[in-house]
Parts: sequence; structure tokens; C-alpha cells
Amino acid sequence: MSSPANDSNAAASPPSWREVVLITGISGSGKSVALHALEDAGYFCVDNLPPELIESFVALEHARSTARLAIAADVRSARSLPHLLPAMDKLREAGVTVRSVFLDASTDTLVRRFSETRRRHPLSEQSSAGGDAHHALIEAIELERELLSELRQISSVVDTSELRTAQLRSWIRNLVQAPAAKLTLVFESFAFKHGVPLDADYVFDVRVLPNPHYVRELRPQTGRDADVVDYLEAQPEVPEMVAQIEAFIRRWLPAFEQDQRSYLTVAIGCTGGQHRSVYCVEQLARRFQARGTTLIRHRELDARDASA
Repeated sequence: MSSPANDSNAAASPPSWREVVLITGISGSGKSVALHALEDAGYFCVDNLPPELIESFVALEHARSTARLAIAADVRSARSLPHLLPAMDKLREAGVTVRSVFLDASTDTLVRRFSETRRRHPLSEQSSAGGDAHHALIEAIELERELLSELRQISSVVDTSELRTAQLRSWIRNLVQAPAAKLTLVFESFAFKHGVPLDADYVFDVRVLPNPHYVRELRPQTGRDADVVDYLEAQPEVPEMVAQIEAFIRRWLPAFEQDQRSYLTVAIGCTGGQHRSVYCVEQLARRFQARGTTLIRHRELDARDASA
């Protein structure tokens, strides 16, 4: 899939075609990283724009023939948040393609990140925990989740708890490159020992399947390698599990499309996120590829590749 910055067809699009990506989410979840990724991909980006100014800003940039905009908005403009969803609706009514990406992370991860950077949470002054800084931070995070809950429900959620910076950049680029008119299926493998992804709509546990980890020759390989694929497909319960997950998704996918969902994330987990879950994700993505846009994420494998 080509990057918008390098896509000659996109560059030749008429000025009347417009797209706005809204980057929002919990403080400390990586919004700055996501915004920089979009800037590198050819979007004109602005951070912390008050929701009341979004419509006029988009109109101004449209007059300048700017086709792709990315706007970061969050609780730093807490008093203006009630204006955000109506502003997005008005843009859609005006023919603007609007995508909302919500970045999230576990509370433990957020507390650690704030401790490492020594930055104050934007809602810390509204916390009632007195002089206990740790509890004040947790209360501020929970208050932020409450304030942004409605926005989270209508957005594509990305859990950044276990993501490296390079992973997040890549995932954001993949999300915005997917066609906006039809529901995008996201298949994600993960390791249960590192926690269930917060962005998952469905979670399937494949730890009951035979584990290639216990075969010495297969241990260093992954579910994308031919030897591991051959081993798993030789186990009768593996194709059966994949087929049943496929049947479940096909049964309910039309309902999600009718609900006007933009993304559906199916997470497949095993113990280490290297063999069984990776294999299942690859197989399911291949089976659904013909129906439209399908994205593949391997949380643990992508992290390993990003650090290599």
C-alpha cells in the first residue's frame, strides 16, 4: 500500500477532495508520535486546536488547496470537548472525509510514562487526591477516560501500551491509507503474557492449540515461516479453530457494516505471540482479503522487528 506522500494519484486529486484525520486519546498514549507520522506522510498537521476553530480552519486550508489535514485534540481543551463531535458531523455533511483515531494505553503504562517524563497530567489540578501524587495521577487518568468515552466509541482505537515508537508510526500510516468508505478489518496477534490489546473488538484465545515452541527446530521461527505453517496445519484442531473463527466473523460482519463502523479489530492471542496467533492472523487475513481492506498487525513480532 503506497504512502500518501508518494502516491502520484493522490497528489493529482482535485482540491474539492478533502480528508481530516482527528488524532485524539488519553494523555501519554502517543498522540505526538502519531501526528509526526502523519506529517511525514504528507498531512498538514496542527496540535491542540480548539474544537470551535476546526470548521473555520478546515475551510481556510481548503481554500489553500490543502487536501489532507490532521488535527490533534484532547482534554487540553477540556471545556471545548462538547463542540468536537458536532464539528466532525458538520465536516462530514460538507463532504469532508473524517477519520477519528483514538490512542489508548493501560493505566499502569500511562503512570510509568508520566513518571519517566516527569510531565504533569493536564487534568492533575482537577484530581481530589490531595498530596499523594501517584493517586492524583491515577484519578486524573480515570477522569480523562470518562470525558473522552463518547469520542472513543466512534473512533478507531489503537492500544499503544506495548508499542514501540516505530510500530505506532507504522500502524497509524496503515490506518489512514485504508479506504474510508468501507469497514476495514484488522487482525492482530498478541501474547497474553503482555496483556490483551485495549483496541480489540473480539478476542480469541488459541493457547489450546499445539505449541510449536516445544519443537526445538521451530522455536526460533514464527507463524509466518513455512515449517511452522506445515506443523500447525498437520494438527487437525488448528484448521478447525481457524475455520470456526472465520465463520463467526462472516456471520456478524454485515451487522458491523450496517452499524457504519469504520474498523473492526479481531485479536488472536497465544502465550508468546510468535507462532499460533501469528499463523491464525495470517490465515484469516488471507481469507478475508477479497472482501475489502484488511490490515495485519503482529504486536510482539512488530516490536521485535522495530528493535532490530
